[in-house]
Amino acid sequence: MESLLVIDDEAGICRTIQNILQSDTLRVLTALTAGEGLRILREEMPHVVLLDIRLGKQSGLDLFQQVHEIDPKALVIYITGHGTTDTAIEAMKVGAFDYLVKPLDFDQLQQVVDQALKIGRLMHTAAAIDDTSSTDETSDRLVGNGPSMQSICKQIGRIAPQDVNVLILGESGTGKELVARALYQHSRRNQAAFLAINCAAIPETLLESELFGHEKGAFTGADRKRIGKFEQCHHGTLFLDEVGDMPLATQAKILRLLQDGQFQRVGGNETFSVDVRIVAATNQNLEAMIEDGRFRRDLYYRLRGVTLHLPALRERLDDIPELAHYFLFRFNRQLGTAVQSISQDALDRLQSYRWPGNIRELQSVIRESLIVSTGPTLLPEFLSIELQNDPLADTETTATIVNVNQDAWRALGDFVEHAMTDQKADVYRRVLLHFDRLVISHAMKISEGLQSRAAEILGLSRPTLRAKIRASIPESPPVGPS
Repeated sequence: MESLLVIDDEAGICRTIQNILQSDTLRVLTALTAGEGLRILREEMPHVVLLDIRLGKQSGLDLFQQVHEIDPKALVIYITGHGTTDTAIEAMKVGAFDYLVKPLDFDQLQQVVDQALKIGRLMHTAAAIDDTSSTDETSDRLVGNGPSMQSICKQIGRIAPQDVNVLILGESGTGKELVARALYQHSRRNQAAFLAINCAAIPETLLESELFGHEKGAFTGADRKRIGKFEQCHHGTLFLDEVGDMPLATQAKILRLLQDGQFQRVGGNETFSVDVRIVAATNQNLEAMIEDGRFRRDLYYRLRGVTLHLPALRERLDDIPELAHYFLFRFNRQLGTAVQSISQDALDRLQSYRWPGNIRELQSVIRESLIVSTGPTLLPEFLSIELQNDPLADTETTATIVNVNQDAWRALGDFVEHAMTDQKADVYRRVLLHFDRLVISHAMKISEGLQSRAAEILGLSRPTLRAKIRASIPESPPVGPS
């Protein structure tokens, strides 16, 4: 029988996890202290360890090394009630299998544990072969404890210690440079330089000089020798932002550097060797640019040693309250304002907006709102005009989506049948979208158009309800009897 060890100083958590996970094929062991946990680990050698990051005065991060000294193959899943992005990164960096935040989502816990046990079996079973022949409000930091942000932090923790180039993809304003800095800060190159250059902000004629440097007299105005970013970043990390705007000639020179570790300054013949890790970022579709001949395919594959996709802010609505308060406290100090909180109505308005400018736009909105606000609480009327006019921001909207009657419910089966036979590949999404339309419309009718009441009936947050309303509006009319 396989075994799993839970080390957590909360007896209730230990009991709950034991009740949920223990089965005929899995024995769940528990320990309330680090010492007891290490003793059980030595005696039972479980394949998987669920480890609380805070064990009284001892850190679970520090305990990780002792666990691996006893059993290097043990897979550690961290659990904590004090989740921060830095903690997630550190947990993954030391080699944790995964990281879960309390209150635990038990479906997610079961899924992660099952995956860990499967990998543990493979690690402990020899492969058969035929015999035939890795908080501070005044500073920039990654903010958010929603699933999307936690996934990004886990990926940073895994990628940062690996000396590979990274390509960060995402819309403008999603925090690509912050992620690049996090990769650097948690890498083995963090004692050397980190420099950033925006390839779209520098004229084509000067970009090569910025990157590679130039010799005196290389071009008009080059009255002295210049050391470029690559030389300055020797043994460090260079962040190439908006790499999709880089000219083809410069792309060719960077490709040579990535292939050989060598380059020449503009106007020079001497060859220099450098050791630089490149983190590149873009909001453009590089694959489409390759097809159009605007980006080199060989450079693309050199840059994307690992790819990170950053979600848009509209895809992580649950993080908006934390982000808004982070900017509130940060700008309070910078501006000398004294706003202490954000009203729930203002948070609802923030979470109902579409945020085309992503986090950068939210940051601007909070800063502007603090300047014009009066009193200790940030109210909806202090928010910018864009948020005031957002059509779905009003929590009292009375609009319903479709007129739901008995025929509409009876037609649901016909809709599913039609969707299954029309040869399109997105049946599941379309059926769920249609079902959402019916259920949400019915809830809105019962609640007389009050979104807050409809959300309560459905067991959804108001931002989630609004997001589903937006997604449902374009849906085609129901298929079946009218």
